[in-house]
Amino acid sequence: MADNHSASQRHNNMAAIHSKDTKPEMIVRKWLWNRGFRYRLTHRRLPGKPDLVLRKYRTCIFVNGCFWHGHMVEENGNPVACRFFKMPKTNQTFWQNKISRNQERDKEVQLKLAQMGWHCITIWECELKPARREATLLSLEYTLNHILLEDFKRLHPYSFDDSNLSFAAETER
Repeated sequence: MADNHSASQRHNNMAAIHSKDTKPEMIVRKWLWNRGFRYRLTHRRLPGKPDLVLRKYRTCIFVNGCFWHGHMVEENGNPVACRFFKMPKTNQTFWQNKISRNQERDKEVQLKLAQMGWHCITIWECELKPARREATLLSLEYTLNHILLEDFKRLHPYSFDDSNLSFAAETER
């Protein structure tokens, strides 16, 4: 299948695509802000410059486009390309190399962040489509709260014997 655009039109289209303030990223940012989660954008000191950094939760959030990061989903136990990821028909070796390098870089960055003690969350563009958006964002909220509670338990380990405690609703023994 031939490209419908001329080389200069295709170049202009691809040059217009930016990595900051994308629609999926804006959806996540607005949702987090409205829920009271505070974050920083593109922290330059961290590897990979995560899209969102929540220091209180020691969490980095990457909002990835399915095409640019080669999103694969699992169907019947087999990895299959996401329906929003289609390998271009023209210049395939270039695109295969570019996308596979992006995937490798994603793994390297997340490994470095994990070694530094950061949690990494990747949200895919397809998970923010209207049909799945609310479930994805609620899952994100649950995950962030779980991280906060687990870190709190780890930092403030206290235990006490509650067998001798009586509660107001209980009768005395």
